[in-house]
Amino acid sequence: MPKFIIERNIPGASNLTPDELKEISAKSNEVVAGLGEPYTWNTSYVAGDKIYCVHEAESAAAIYKHARQGGFPADSVTEISAEINPATAN
Repeated sequence: MPKFIIERNIPGASNLTPDELKEISAKSNEVVAGLGEPYTWNTSYVAGDKIYCVHEAESAAAIYKHARQGGFPADSVTEISAEINPATAN
């Protein structure tokens, strides 16, 4: 299944409390469960005024559907073409 990186512009994202992050996570899980199609939320990174997420879905349309239903911004959705890490150099 294709992987996508999602950029979400959320002013003050780095100031979200643990409880607020828990609520956002629960809402995302709820939406994923109700999508009726293959979808996996892998991880998200909170940095400054943004949240960067890595999700797996059949298409970018599914990513946008998740965002709409969850009330999350999806300012940029880009399919990941390759993954590299330090071991790639070996």
